[in-house]
Formats: sequence, C-alpha cells, structure tokens
Amino acid sequence: MKPRLILLPLAFVVSSAQAQLAETAGFGGEISLNAGFVSSESNFNTENSNTIDSLDKRADSDSSVIAAPLGSITYTFGNRLNHQVYAGTTRSDVAVGTLAFQLGYQHELPSGTVLDISYLPTVLKSETWRNPYQVGTARQETDVDGNAYRFQIKGLIDKNFNLDLAYADKDIEQEEVTDLSLARDAGLYYVKGDYRISLNQTSILQPAFTYINQDADGKAESFDSYGFDISWFKFINRHRLALTAGYAWKDYQAASQTFAKTRNDDTVSLFAAYEYQNIFDWQNWSFISLAGYSQTDSNITFYDEKEYLLSLGLNYTF
Repeated sequence: MKPRLILLPLAFVVSSAQAQLAETAGFGGEISLNAGFVSSESNFNTENSNTIDSLDKRADSDSSVIAAPLGSITYTFGNRLNHQVYAGTTRSDVAVGTLAFQLGYQHELPSGTVLDISYLPTVLKSETWRNPYQVGTARQETDVDGNAYRFQIKGLIDKNFNLDLAYADKDIEQEEVTDLSLARDAGLYYVKGDYRISLNQTSILQPAFTYINQDADGKAESFDSYGFDISWFKFINRHRLALTAGYAWKDYQAASQTFAKTRNDDTVSLFAAYEYQNIFDWQNWSFISLAGYSQTDSNITFYDEKEYLLSLGLNYTF
C-alpha cells in the first residue's frame, strides 16, 4: 500500500469564501506541477521489505522523491451560473489535507446553498500485501480497488456549515490472509460536518467532526472512527495559508486470532498549505507548498505508522 500522505503532494489553498460557482460561464480550471519528498513507516507499504521476521515490530522507514502534475477543470452554465460539472481535485479539500480525484456536478440554490454529487474512481486504489502477516517468507503484492460516491451540502446555517456524506467499497484483488477475522474487503460510510467562523476580514477558523464506519468481511477489520480537526485560514494580500491539526481514534469490533486482542488506534495529524499568488508578477501563476505529518499509535505494535510529506510547486489558473 502506498503511504496515505502520498495522496497530498499537489495542492493549492482554498479561497476565503465561495461567493458563486464561477465568475463567468464556460470552461475554467487550474493545473499544478509539483515535486516533493515523502517518508512512510507502515507494515502495509509495499515499498518496504517484502519479508518480515516478526509481527511484534514497527515497520522500517521508506523515503522517496515524487513529481507529478495535478489539476481540475470545470464547466459552468445556467442563467445564474448556478450549474457546474467538474473533474479533478477541489481547493477546499486539499487545503485541509484531503486529496481525491472527483467527477461531479454541483448546483447552487437561490439561497446560496450548493448541492454537490460526485464519483471518486481512484480514492481507494493502491497496492498492499496479499498477506501482510506472512512471516519469514517473501510477501506478494496485490491491488486494492474500490469506488466512492459523495454528496455534499455546502453553505447551510448562515452559509457557514457544510455537510459531507460518502459511501465507498474496498476490494482486495488477491486476498490471502489466512486469519478470516482479518479479511479486508469492506464497505465504508463517511460523515463529516464543519463550520466556518470568521475571526476578522483576513482569518477564518473551521472546526470539523468526522465519523467513519467500516463494515469489513473480517470482524477484527471492522471499526468505528471518530475524528476532530480544526483549521485556520489566513489571507494577506497575495499570501494564502491554511493550517490543520487533527486527532482521530478507531474502535475495532473484535479481537483477531492472530493478535488475540481487539485493536484500538489513535492518530495525530498536522497539515500546512501555502500559496503565493501572481509569483514574479505573472498573472494567474502561484507558488504553492505543503507539509504534512501523521502518526498512528496502536495497542498492537504491528499497526503503528508514521508519515511525512513536503512538496513545492507552481500552479496556473485559467
């Protein structure tokens, strides 16, 4: 499995408020070119050694340099510019450390509330070990597939409250885990609510709560997750800054035969995104950078994880 933070290297900072879907009808969008460094400690990371000698050890660290483009494109239409189809990654997601490619449609109601429905074809796609718990012999890789469907309501309660609902399915292509209580095919349900608080003309505070339920084939892989995070946005002239701190815990439903105990995880995360607009006085060009850190501490050492990320790049808006 690729480290989760590798999904976050290419970003741009959210605007202060969404006044409307777009200023003009027709096509718009942006593209970014980025390079970064990512480091991961995870027993599920297929970039690490394929052989382990114990289930009681933390994973070794694996580091790599990444470089890739990312972008989004929109098409806005309607008499009031209140219809929009889009493909790509939204600024509001990336600014708080979430990146997912989406194909979607959004509609702005007369009240200003926006209804957004989307399909996320790649959010769960990655690689993992066929049997991560295999000791003493080389583990083999397999693909993780899945689909996700998302519905958002933006701009409730004085246009400051947002509700985000999603469902996803996860499929391990060649599952070879011998402990059936750890079978990983699953359905996931996701609920997030956040509320924006204007501190002054240049600062916004945004607390959020997230609930995730994973209903897996194996009871020891099924869990309820509860997360709290808080984001701070600052806008000064050409500068855009977003800082997010989060904490989440997972309560698993049952003990596995492999570890003979019920798993519990606690995760702390920090994320920062920065944008400097019109760099070198180039219209529509921005310098962008982000940094991320995540640490998961489990009552089962095998599941302990750490991830780091740093990236720099340029973004062009059209």
